Order: sequence, then C-alpha cells, then structure tokens
Amino acid sequence: MNKDELWQSALAEIELDTNISKANFVTWFRNTSISAQKDGGVVIGVPNAFSKEWLENKFNKLILRTLRGISPDIKEISFIIESKKQTAAKVQRQQRKSVMPPSFSDQLSFEQFSVDKETNLNPKYKFENYIVGASNELAHAASLSVAQNPGKEYNPLFIYGGVGLGKTHLLQSIGNALKEKHKNTQVQYLTCEKFTNEFISAVQGQKIKDFREKYRKIDLLIMDDVQFIAHKERTQEELFHTFNALYEDNKQIVLSSDKAPHLIDSLEERLRSRFQGGMTADIGHPDFEMRVTILRAKIKERNTELSDEVIQYIADHTQSNIRELEGTLSVLLASSKMAGLELTLEKTKKYLAQSIRRPRRIISLKKILKVVADFYDVTEKEILSQNRKRDIAHPRQVVMYLMREDLKYSYPLIGSKLGGRDHTTVIHACSKISRELKDNNEQLQEEVSFLKQEIYNA
Repeated sequence: MNKDELWQSALAEIELDTNISKANFVTWFRNTSISAQKDGGVVIGVPNAFSKEWLENKFNKLILRTLRGISPDIKEISFIIESKKQTAAKVQRQQRKSVMPPSFSDQLSFEQFSVDKETNLNPKYKFENYIVGASNELAHAASLSVAQNPGKEYNPLFIYGGVGLGKTHLLQSIGNALKEKHKNTQVQYLTCEKFTNEFISAVQGQKIKDFREKYRKIDLLIMDDVQFIAHKERTQEELFHTFNALYEDNKQIVLSSDKAPHLIDSLEERLRSRFQGGMTADIGHPDFEMRVTILRAKIKERNTELSDEVIQYIADHTQSNIRELEGTLSVLLASSKMAGLELTLEKTKKYLAQSIRRPRRIISLKKILKVVADFYDVTEKEILSQNRKRDIAHPRQVVMYLMREDLKYSYPLIGSKLGGRDHTTVIHACSKISRELKDNNEQLQEEVSFLKQEIYNA
C-alpha cells in the first residue's frame, strides 16, 4: 500500500468516527495528504498553519491510532504546511493512480477543484449514478420531474431525511441535469449556512442590494440544510422575501433539511407555510436490498470484485446510512489490498469487526424524557404528573410507547416509572400510539422518527 492509499484508508475510518461531525471532517481533513513516510514516521501535509495547529492539538491521537491500525509499523506522525500548488498536484496524482476514489460518501467530496465555481455544483452527482429504492423513490421521482419541468409542477420541492442518506446527491442531480439541458439557465446550489453568512456580510458591508440581486435573478435555487435557519430571525425574513420573489417569477426552488418543515424549531409560520406549499418528500434509511445494490455499484466503480456473501454481510451489518456503507467498503478494500489476501467471509468479519459491530448507543428513561419534553415544549415534571390535558397526555403516551419499544420495559414497570400508573393505562397508551403509526398517521410517524433520531444521537 503506497502512502496515498494509506491516507485514503485512514480518512475512511476517521470519517466513521462517531465523535467527528460532518462539518468538522470536511473542515479539517480536506486538502490533506501524506507527504512522506519513512522509518515508522509519517508526515502529513496540510494547507495552512491554522489547520496544522488544529490537527496537532485536537486530532493527533486519533490520526496516529487510525494509521497504526492500518499499518502497525507507524510510530509517530508530524504535520507540515504545503502550498496550494503542491496540494493540487498531489490530488491530481491521487486521482490518476489510486484504486479508490478520493470520496467516501454521496454527500461529502474532497474533489473541491471539480466543483463548478459559478453554480457550486459537483458534476459527479447525477441521476444516472443515484441508486433508487423504496426509501427514496418518491423523492427521486419528484426530483426528476423538477429537472424536466422547473417552476411548474413541484414548486417548491422540499426533501428531508437523516444524515448520509443521499439528499445532497439528489439536489445536485437536479441542478446538473438542468444545466446539461439548458446551459444558459442560472442555477445556484448552496447550504443555508452559506446563505446566512453571505447575508450577514452583505449587511455589515452595506451591500444588501447586491446580495438580493444575486439571489433573485436565479432560475433554480437549491438550498441544502435549511434547518440551519432556526432561531435566525433576520435571515428567515430575507429568505422569505427571496422565496417570494423567485416564486412569483415561476423560478424553481429546491430545499432540503434533516426534518420535515413542521418539525424545524423556531421557524416562522409564514416560511413554514411556503416550504410546505409544494411537494414534500422524505428519504428513509435504505433497506437490505438497496444496500446490496449500492455496494455492487460502488464495487463496480472501483473495478474490483467481492463475493455475494461478503457483500451481503456488509449490507446486513451496516444499516445506518449510505455514507457509513461506503466508508465501510473503503476500509475493507484498503485492508485487503494491504494484506494482499483474497476476501473470504471470515477475513471480512475480522477486518471489519470494530467498524461494523458498533453497538447502538445505550439509551435511558432519563434521555427519553428529556428529548420528548423538549420536543413537545412541556416539562418532565408535567409528563410524570397526573395532568390529563391533551398537550400533556400525548407526550406522556409517546414516552410510554418508546419505553416499551426501545427499552423493552414491561407494562407494570413503565407504569411505576411514570408516576405509579396502572399497567392497563400503559397498555392503552402503547396500543393507541402503535395503532396510529400503523394507520399511517404521517405526522405522528414523523414525530416518532425524529424523536428516536434525537434520542440515539443525543
């Protein structure tokens, strides 16, 4: 394994670390590489002094531990600042000769040089390489329709779903498809955070007129991660007026979030209404068959082969999201290349024992109570009280349901934990929530899904 492949393998494992957010990973590990490797020492090239200081102080142990896990003879690491020209040259060399692509997820790319500076679109995101399954077919169909008839059928298009499920891939596919069909179309992809930062800079620099002209002449506005706008009143107001200006001119608006519009905290009602005024589609977690299909597509991209039993094992044990699935595959391929061994099922289990057998985070009644209370804007004390008002009773019933489903508590134990209630009351509450979920109460389904995500990620 050469130093470029070693670093790509290390990045794949670091990205899977649960203590590093997507934002931190992109910020600090982008444009990094191994500059030299000799006598058990590794020199890591970074783009600037700030990155060097941060990686040395915050991620030194993690990087060294990860590299040692891949290559045990590594004893120490150091960091060196490289010029942009040096970094770009290294990236180009990696592209030409690496057996694995420099990207590990559908929503994260180190190929920053390939992003169109005018539109912010990455050309690798296309409908042709987007895997469609039961969990995303509605969002995919709506996106195709928007790309073919912008501003007419689904406006706005609002796509929501958890981290690493392919929202960004789908959003950028719309922009790329439209640009390919109509080259003069004004397309702009950006995150809500970037919109907010540009707005703040425009206000501070007294260039608000230029800011408004920039975003109100666009034919297709694609905004990612709009949940970032929560609690930002002035930005919400500006986005509201930008939205109206584009909508009135029949310009297409596409938005994404990690939750449905009605679940975004502190969102102005008028903006929430705009978000819900068109087509809303969610992307769920991929099922087993879809995970197998994704793995086979990625394996084909890498011009390699894996047996069906290995593919199915990875798919069965990596259920979180597409990003983790790709990261797991990258680690597996790097490990097998280093060892120079054929990938049997037993070797696969051995290589990925730590990364694919991570237990689900332990939860507790205390965590459930806190998340549910915060979500429904009630106190934990009220949930435990005898108050029977609906705005208190409903959260209490949800808590009971989650205790039964996720903690596997018995009905009597749930009753005793929640103020000494009779077990028949608990049975009624759990049955009521279960029945409504099975009867496709969409709002309740979204609430429970979001609560579980918050509970397990808290």
